[in-house]
Amino acid sequence: MLDYLTSLNDHNLPYPDTLHPIVVHFVIAMVLFAFACDAIGFFTGKSRFYEVGWWNLFVATIAIFVAIIFGQFEAGLAKPYEVVKSVLNLHTLIGWSLSGILAAMTAWRYVLRTRDPQRIPVHYLGAGLILVLIVGMQVYLGDELVWVYGLHTVPVVEAVKDGMLP
Repeated sequence: MLDYLTSLNDHNLPYPDTLHPIVVHFVIAMVLFAFACDAIGFFTGKSRFYEVGWWNLFVATIAIFVAIIFGQFEAGLAKPYEVVKSVLNLHTLIGWSLSGILAAMTAWRYVLRTRDPQRIPVHYLGAGLILVLIVGMQVYLGDELVWVYGLHTVPVVEAVKDGMLP
């Protein structure tokens, strides 16, 4: 039983496939949806959207830390070859930064919600747009790690094990 838990499969993981992308896509969707709801509420004056935006942002803030835990674990098992290291390091740096930015945005949104749940200021929406752009950059880097560099794909894992990739 212990061998099963500690042995790595052909993706170089102790479980069937990567979990980081599953959790992180949940975070991405919730951040984008939270911003969309806040923007719709702002431009239509329907404050019900603010409540939906708040809860999406709140849950995304919790989920990003789960995504980071799986991301760090899976990055450590990836055995990145030389060319991919700079992209992986940038992706890691932005991921940790996003956790802080998202937590700060959620705290700010909580204060705004406590003061007046019927309104949000335009500068909060501006900050939300910047958050969405940073998330977009992070998505690009994550896609690059999988679709260009092939981290945790069977052919790349085998090539690294065979010493074909430096």
